Amino acid sequence: MSERWALDAVEGGGARLVPLDRDGLPAGPVTTEPDLVAAVRSRPEVGRWVWRSTAGLYPRLLAAGVRVERCYDVEAAEQLLLGHEGRLGEPRSAAAAWARLHDRPVPPDPPARAAEPGAQSSLFDAGPTGPELPFTALLEVYADQERRHGAAEHPDRMRLLTAAESAGALVAAEMHRAGLPWRADVHRALLRELLGERYAGGGEPRRLAELADEVSEAFGRRVRPDLPADVVRAFAEAGIRVRSTRRWELAKHDHPAVAPLLEYKKLYRIWTAHGWSWLQDWVREGRFRPEYVPGGTVSGRWTTNGGGALQIPKVIRQAVVADEGWRLVVADAAQLEPRVLAAISRDPGLMEVAGHADDLYTRLSDRAFPASRDQAKLALLGAIYGQTSGDGLKNLAALRRRYPRAVAYVDDAARAGEEGRVVRTWLGRTSPRSVAAGEAEEAGIPQEEESATGGTGTGTGADARARGRFTRNFVVQGSAADWALLMLAALRRATAGMRAELVFFQHDEVIVHCPAEEADAVAEAIHSAGDLAGRIAFGETPVRFPFTTATVERYSDAK
Repeated sequence: MSERWALDAVEGGGARLVPLDRDGLPAGPVTTEPDLVAAVRSRPEVGRWVWRSTAGLYPRLLAAGVRVERCYDVEAAEQLLLGHEGRLGEPRSAAAAWARLHDRPVPPDPPARAAEPGAQSSLFDAGPTGPELPFTALLEVYADQERRHGAAEHPDRMRLLTAAESAGALVAAEMHRAGLPWRADVHRALLRELLGERYAGGGEPRRLAELADEVSEAFGRRVRPDLPADVVRAFAEAGIRVRSTRRWELAKHDHPAVAPLLEYKKLYRIWTAHGWSWLQDWVREGRFRPEYVPGGTVSGRWTTNGGGALQIPKVIRQAVVADEGWRLVVADAAQLEPRVLAAISRDPGLMEVAGHADDLYTRLSDRAFPASRDQAKLALLGAIYGQTSGDGLKNLAALRRRYPRAVAYVDDAARAGEEGRVVRTWLGRTSPRSVAAGEAEEAGIPQEEESATGGTGTGTGADARARGRFTRNFVVQGSAADWALLMLAALRRATAGMRAELVFFQHDEVIVHCPAEEADAVAEAIHSAGDLAGRIAFGETPVRFPFTTATVERYSDAK
């Protein structure tokens, strides 16, 4: 029996499938079966399913209790390959790939579907994710993708990236199915404590109304604190120039409106993003089930389609409570990006520093910044993010003398960006040729005030510098995202025989919900998965990828 089988859903709930040989070509006749679930369940020996889209097929299998070990997601692969070929942004559907293969008009991808919180149990529907495509055409696309992987700059790494992205899609579907444990009664009590009573008609709750009155009283006239332009104008009338209502800018000024305004902004965000309406829409039967989007950003980091799962305020995390007799194992990868830089730059000194599980910045300060952990941290993060002005420039010079290969690695990436060239992560995920403001902000890259962060990167000045800062960080952050996919795949495999469930993932943090008696084994599995992912992604290096873990009953107790 072949290790790989191609599979596609057909109208009426059936499936077409065929075994594949080592070259990705059919190794037998195509068969049609009346029940997709039965077709998969009856073939437990299949090592990898090749299908159009995990989001289009796997949830139906999960709903029937069928879990697959591995898959190859054709549409995820197409997006990665397009990026590698300098064509990021072109339609990624299997139908579009087939049209390109035959020089036919390329159909656009369907518009992104908004998540429907009221029907979370069926967020994913089994079936095509784009235009109709014959099964034989899907097989052609897969065979061509095999060829394109072989033509990549580093074929083995690119194949590994596609496998990791496909594994991430399986994890995303399984996390949606499991759901994050959520106590609606605790959430409602928190909202009442923070916001006060709700007024009829859907207006602002009591505490927000009180703070709005305090802001207006401080300015001597009625001011709408939820309208930034109104706030900026009120400060101007008071002789204070502010360019925005961001917390850091308001906090610089001594004015009686600042304190209530900052408190209003914090509570207003909770009310609008995770208030009573959110709770009613998103929490069902004790679970919050966000729709995760693997590779939702150009750097490979995940996003979610609705629900704000990746921005849960710390105070609201009190509502994330394990089931009775169960625990949450919350794990954070320690100082992930500096460790990734050590691995991808192959800098001997930095690899030695990152070869220990204890605090990396303390070890760094012992070697390059005596008695100053803060300076060591600022220098290393400044190299990664491009913050090199003022004291940062002096710290970077010290870092460059001690760890020249590490600093040269990100400097070269920045130079490539400034010159309009693409850069790649260690496994081959490719940066876009232009940088949108949202992409830079998503990456956490500070932008110069005069930069629009939206140029082509081929010119000079602010746009080129902005792109350079983006590519400088992209090679590190993107490689960290690649590592995280492999970590999730390893953790998924390690916990396959347990009752434990992965229920949350965000950049470098993972939460596993498990029976209390499995908590120690889960924590050990997380640590092992981190180091295994490092070896698979970056080869045999001294670099360690440790986690800090906490076994708790509620999420808020982990930090």
